[in-house]
Amino acid sequence: MPESHSMLFVTFDDPAAVRAAYDEVRELHGVRQAAVLERSAEGILDVPESWVHGAGTPTVVSGLLGGLVGLLGGPVGFFLGWTAGTVLGGATEFKRFQDAAEGLTVFSSGLAEGQSMLIVDLREESPGPVDAIAGRHGGRLVRRPAEEVEAEVRAAQRTAEDEVRKEQEDAEG
Repeated sequence: MPESHSMLFVTFDDPAAVRAAYDEVRELHGVRQAAVLERSAEGILDVPESWVHGAGTPTVVSGLLGGLVGLLGGPVGFFLGWTAGTVLGGATEFKRFQDAAEGLTVFSSGLAEGQSMLIVDLREESPGPVDAIAGRHGGRLVRRPAEEVEAEVRAAQRTAEDEVRKEQEDAEG
């Protein structure tokens, strides 16, 4: 079976079960990121666990590259290059984190009070390993193509930006 890029949404009634499934999923080959969402009985949404494969790498790599380029300017150049590279890498990671957080918000709307959800972004060759984890922990699994999910998140972002722009225009006018 060819590899597919999917987003998995696994809903649980037991918070302990979602945490156990989260720990197992993180160990699977092809997992790019995972997060646990919980909605309290009062309706408050929390993200107690999240993990991104390779987090920190862009910041470290861009800092090192900036430092190496800065070596041409001596010790001060190294420091300035390293600092600039680290700031640029950190900004890249922050944007990626911000986009992921907005995506979690979009998909949390269907989470009922008292339920938990495991959201996983992965490239998988076979659905078997994740299906087994969800089944073992009593989760209800929905698998969707990542491109479809990303398009929904972008549409929600555009809608939110349009609403903010309209509110600003109304406040100014």
